[in-house]
Amino acid sequence: MSRVYRYVLPEVKASLSQWREKAERIPDPELRKQAIDSITHKEFHCQGGAVYAAANLSMRHVLIPLIVAFQTISDYLDNLCDRSTSLDPEDFRLLHQSMLDAVNPDASMQDYYALRTEQNDGGYLHELVRECRRCIMMLPSYILVASSVTSFVSLYSDLQVYKHIHRDLREDSLVNWWELHREEYPDLHWNEFAAATGSTLGMFMLFLAASDPKLQAPEVERITQAYFPSVNGLHILLDYLIDQEEDQIGGDLNFCTYYDNMDTTTLRIAYMVEQARGQIKHLEHPVFHRMIIEGLLALYLSDPKVRTQPEVKAVSRKLMVKSPMTRLFFFLNSLVIRFTSQKSTS
Repeated sequence: MSRVYRYVLPEVKASLSQWREKAERIPDPELRKQAIDSITHKEFHCQGGAVYAAANLSMRHVLIPLIVAFQTISDYLDNLCDRSTSLDPEDFRLLHQSMLDAVNPDASMQDYYALRTEQNDGGYLHELVRECRRCIMMLPSYILVASSVTSFVSLYSDLQVYKHIHRDLREDSLVNWWELHREEYPDLHWNEFAAATGSTLGMFMLFLAASDPKLQAPEVERITQAYFPSVNGLHILLDYLIDQEEDQIGGDLNFCTYYDNMDTTTLRIAYMVEQARGQIKHLEHPVFHRMIIEGLLALYLSDPKVRTQPEVKAVSRKLMVKSPMTRLFFFLNSLVIRFTSQKSTS
């Protein structure tokens, strides 16, 4: 946490400030609005993701810009699909091709806005893609993780297409998609598989792994299996847990609402916690990964949204009861980080 406060958070803030300046110069008003909003309201995504850079400070000059740029693409595109003017799945697919191109430096960049009305971003999205590629080419072992990263990004892109189409079509599309993968993950429900595909944490962990010149292929496989679906799934289920009221008002899809009741929600999230804890024991530096898991629980369970939703608050209390004392430490740190972020943007 000392590294996070001293190095990671200030450098994330500086990096995001540069991207915000670029976003403010986007010519198209709708694209400009969504780019600025994504940075303003989703800063904590970059803060959380960049924690992985604390595990290799000597490479933070590569990891922090990479994670911030990649997460900024993710948040920007989420806004374009979720809060903007299109319901076209082909438009969503083309937009998210930028994420695949960002992690594959040899791919040709495209006109990612070709299927939507708003197109002139002044080169903003291409700059983000180029920044990701610049950093990736500085990772000594990226060749070992490239396939797994691409797989994670492909699944993420599929999810963004299916979850943002017309609400009458999205559930059937997601269930049909799940049927293609069901045999690989027999212990999951369809909404849990979908949740796991929606996290960028596995990608960030692979970026971190690739910063080690001594990385070996077996460790890449262990990381891939540990993060997907358990750690990734826990991350997004917690996110949806606290967003239920907000998503209901906005008419947005929420994977936690597909459980029969809050007791089942608690049991399934607790199951994901235990699966994640078990999986990370097989990785190098398991204490670091345990910090990630406890930090996720603390970050989301300390969110102000929890206090305004009685049922969610009850679930949070049950999950806290199941937690070790170490989570209290991360819980308090999450409060401090959130307060600091709010103060800096006020």
